[in-house]
Formats: sequence, C-alpha cells, structure tokens
Amino acid sequence: MKNIRILLLLIVCTFSCKDAKNVKEAKQENRADLIVTNAKVAIMNSGNTIAEAIAIKDGKVLDTGSSLDILKLKGVNTQLLDANGKTLIPGLNDSHLHLTRGGRFFNTELRWDGVKTLKRALEMLKEQAARTPKGQWVRVIGGWSPFQFAEKRFPTPEEINEATGDVPAYVLFLYSRAWLNQAGLDLLGIDENTKAPMGSSFEKDKNGKLTGVLLAEPNPTILYARIGALPPLSEAEMVNSTRHFYRELNSFGITSGIDAGGGGHKFPKDYSGTKTIADSGEMPIRLSYYLFPQNKGSEYQEFLDWMAANEVGNNGEIHLDHGYELEGGGEFLAWSAGDFENFLAPQPLLKDRPTWREDLKRIVRLHVDKGWPFRIHATYGETIANMLDVLEDVNKETNGKLASERWLFDHAETVKESELKRIKALNGGVAIQARMAYAGEFFVERYGAEKAKQAPPVRKMIAMELPVGAGTDGTRVASYNPWPALYWLVTGKTAGDFQLAEPSNLLSREEALHLYTQGSAWVSKEENVKGTLENGMYADFAILSDDYFTIPEKQINDLTSVLTVVGGKVVFGDKEFKNLNPELPEVIPNWSPVKYYGGYQTN
Repeated sequence: MKNIRILLLLIVCTFSCKDAKNVKEAKQENRADLIVTNAKVAIMNSGNTIAEAIAIKDGKVLDTGSSLDILKLKGVNTQLLDANGKTLIPGLNDSHLHLTRGGRFFNTELRWDGVKTLKRALEMLKEQAARTPKGQWVRVIGGWSPFQFAEKRFPTPEEINEATGDVPAYVLFLYSRAWLNQAGLDLLGIDENTKAPMGSSFEKDKNGKLTGVLLAEPNPTILYARIGALPPLSEAEMVNSTRHFYRELNSFGITSGIDAGGGGHKFPKDYSGTKTIADSGEMPIRLSYYLFPQNKGSEYQEFLDWMAANEVGNNGEIHLDHGYELEGGGEFLAWSAGDFENFLAPQPLLKDRPTWREDLKRIVRLHVDKGWPFRIHATYGETIANMLDVLEDVNKETNGKLASERWLFDHAETVKESELKRIKALNGGVAIQARMAYAGEFFVERYGAEKAKQAPPVRKMIAMELPVGAGTDGTRVASYNPWPALYWLVTGKTAGDFQLAEPSNLLSREEALHLYTQGSAWVSKEENVKGTLENGMYADFAILSDDYFTIPEKQINDLTSVLTVVGGKVVFGDKEFKNLNPELPEVIPNWSPVKYYGGYQTN
C-alpha cells in the first residue's frame, strides 16, 4: 500500500512539474524582445492615444501602456531602453520619394539641402572642387531653394565658375533650370550652335554667348540629359552609396518609402544597389516601388515586358515584410500625358499633344486588365480633369474593375473640388508632396497668391475622406528631409518662410503626421499592418530629438531621430543611443562629398 502511495506521488509530481514548466515556457513566449519605457508614445490610433511605454515581440507591437504595466512583459532576454521622456512616433513613410535613384547617386552629390546662406553653399562648391579628381564632376542635384538662403537669390554663372575653376560642375535647381560651368560646357561639347531639346533652351547673353544656364520651358529633358552624361559610380560604390542614403533617411525617422521611379532610372539595371542590399537581407527600410517607363513612344511595350517578367506584390527581401516589393506602374505612364511642374515656365497643356489620350488609355487599360496598381503624375487640375475622362472610360469598359484596383494621382497642386469628387467616385487616392515648399514663391509669381492658398487643397481632401499620403518628392524637386514637409503642412510656409496656404488649408500636427504614417501606408496597400503603434502592427518607430507636438512650429524643421527601429530592429541610433547605431562601411569613393559634409545640412 505504501509503495502505491509513493508511485501516485511520483506521478502527480511528474505532471505538476511538467505543467509548471509549460506555464513558465508559455509566459516566456509572451515576453517582449524589446521594451521602451519613460517615453511619450504617440500611438496614432483614432483617439490619438498617448502611452508611456511600448513592448515589441517578433517585429510587431506587443502592447503599449504605462511603464509599470509594460515592464511586466519583461523576460530574461528582453532589451530595455529608457527614452528619457522623449517622444516616440510611428516610423515616417514617404509616399513619393525616389529612393533607389537617390541611393544610386547619393555619394556623388554635394547637397545644398538645409544650407542657410548662398555664401556657404558657394564655399562648399569651392571646397568640393578642390578634392574632386580628374574625370569626375562637382554636382549639386536639386533639393534646395534660393529662398532658403539669407541672400534670397540664385547663384550667378560667374560665382559658380569662380568657385569651381577648371573642374567641371553641374548645379540643378528642381527640374526648372541648371548651371554648367565653362569646364562642363567644354567637356560636353556644348557651344552656341548646340540645339536644345524641344521645350527647353541654352541661355545666351546679349552678345549671343552661352551663360551656362540650362532652361526647362517646361520640358526637363535638357536637364535629365546632362545628369545622364555624368560619370557613374562603380557597382561597389553604388551599393555603398545606397547604404549611406538609407541610413540618412533613417536618421530622420523614415522607416518606409514608396519609390516613384524616375527619368533616367531604368528597371532593373539601375536598381542594382538596392537589390544587392535586399538580396543580402539587410534592408533598413521597407521599400515599395513603381516602374517608370523611360522611352517616349515605347511605354506600352516596356510595361508589357515588365508585366511578363515581374509579379506585383513580389517581395525581394525575405527577412523583412514588404522590404523590397514591386507595387505597380508609375508615376509616369505615358510621356505624352506628362505635365511638368516647372512653375518658372508656362503651364503645359495636354491639348497640344494629340496622342496623349490614346497613349494613356491604352496603358491604363493594360494595368487594369493585368491587375497592376498605378499612380499618375499630374500637377494641374486641368490635367487631372482630362485624365479622369480617360479613367472613367476605362472603368466603364471594364465593368468597374478600375475602381476596384489601388490607384492614385501624384502631386495635384491645383486640383479642384469637382475633380476630387470624381477621384473618390473611382475609389482613387492622392499623394501630395512638399514641392510648393521649394517652388511656392515662383508659383505665386506666375499664378498669384490667391491660387496658392489651396495648392494643394489638403483640407478638402481630408474632409471628403479621400485616401491621402504625404511625402517630399525628393531628392531633386524637393529635399528628402520629411520635417520641412511636415512644417509646410502645418504652417503653409515655404523653405523661405513665405506664407502660401490660408488658415482653412492648414493641418494640425496630428493630422499632418497621420498623412505621413497611416495615410502613406494606404498607397502601398499596407494600411492594415503599419502606420500606427496599435497592438499587432509592425514595430516601426522613431524616438525624436524633441517633442514634435509641442515645440515652436519653426523648430519642426530641425527635428531628427535619436533612435529608429524597423521591425523591432534598431537601424539608427544617435546621442544617448549612439552605441546602438549599426556599423556602416566607410563612404566611398574617398572624394565623395558625403564623406566631408554628410547629406542634409543642419548647421
């Protein structure tokens, strides 16, 4: 009898110990990988909830709440971080940024983004010319405005020549104009007899001599061609350049970006820098990309070839959800339907291009038939109205299939309420960018201050419950830094602090941030997985250098991230988190401006 009791005790103990072990393991499975406490966590849910701490598990948000409650999720392997009272937001998502092209060229470019004076910009030009080796160029490729300078003016050809001497140089302002120094003109063989592409010109002085100024009127082909003529980086340098550009984006709190293709940037050849990083499983940013046809008149065939060889939704980064994913076609679909955004030149009219309607309809129909999402570049309301005629025809011909696909207009600076209603009826959306922050003064000069007050009419879009994503259109027609773009949305002011928008078209800080997070997630069909810090959403977030919600408006321009996390993994750290900053290979080539100045200039 005694032996039976002992046997029963052993059985009970075995099962009890096993149950205790299972409970312990279950508890450990529910423990966080990362916990951030002592933060101002902006969850960005519908109630704009603010929490004190956040817990991350398996790359997603496990929970948010008080530091006391969230610390209950701490396990033996949990990484603990103290935010020191700083603001933590969902990672920023630029819904229209030329990421792959930006990375391809980043290490070659001297950035004037953020430079406070023309005097300093010219000093940088001179310093870079002194270190640029034979066979290379000094290049400033967009991202700046003359009104950001204290001098409030463009550089002169004489100033650029004096700064660069016999080193060839190319300075681009948006897609409006550029300056070639004399050494550059000579090297490219451009003289008074050189013919400019239609819709552009080489400026001449009163004596008929070239000034070195290239004018898009409004066709930017003359500007594209010069960029394309500059010597490229080697493959290894291009990968290095891309890594450093994506780190630069992370430093501002960007965790996602949607690539809008670009002229002079052909898929798949010119995407190799990003593909190499994706193939190695090292993407520090979630990147969705649209394909942009390069050859006028051959766009339909380009899309046919791409559609035969590529599948929409294919993710080329197996270690990160939506890490490097093909999204669809755009932002240009047909070159004949392009309305260039050069506010220094007259508005281009589609009626002057007899084939635009047929070209666009054929390509839109192809996208709808193949189930490819698409986005369309359109600056002016008149262009959008004409294009909507085409889209409505395609939707009717396909029994409403177009309206069931994800599609949107890009830019839409002068879109009217009547067109917004038509976009909504087709279940479309709009991606807006801060182009007016860099060219708004020129817009007012040409179209008047009254028209600028609602350019674009963001508040009307929100009131109509249209899907709206925010972005920059960097790196050429605006800077890639998201904070001046958020400043523009909140204040309606340009980089030169000129007041554009009227009060009725301004956004609250929460509304602007929503467009830059969940709003942009809609563009890539990811609104259910990212854009907020609600439970189960991707753990993509940034701890900011200052409190976005309470600092004086002007200081929004100066915000950066001190810690950026993508999928629960730290991709950037600065200041108190600098020890967490992942190692990055040294900038190459040795003469790269990025090695000496970095990217965006904050001083």
